[in-house]
Amino acid sequence: MSEHPVTLSDAAAKRIAEIVSADASKQALRVSVEGGGCSGFSYKFDLVEAPADDDLVIAKGDAKVLIDSLSLVYMTGSEIDFVDNLLGQSFQIKNPNAVASCGCGTSFSI
Repeated sequence: MSEHPVTLSDAAAKRIAEIVSADASKQALRVSVEGGGCSGFSYKFDLVEAPADDDLVIAKGDAKVLIDSLSLVYMTGSEIDFVDNLLGQSFQIKNPNAVASCGCGTSFSI
């Protein structure tokens, strides 16, 4: 069992480290869940300077991901991955709590 309720793949950690190193003012990738999207909820990705008081901090190598406590309720058990294929490059959340998701992979329902 992982020490965190959300895990980070090696590919995602590598890509996050690359992105954050390109902007000296940013330290981490924030992943949050918002209402909306074609399946009810959607994931939002932002580069941020520092964690908030209620953030879960996931560190792997030089990568740091922040997830606020409200979003964590919807993401527990998930893996954050980075995919680079013929369709393009994107972060993807493999969420076992999602009962449906849209084709774009950024929207889901529980």
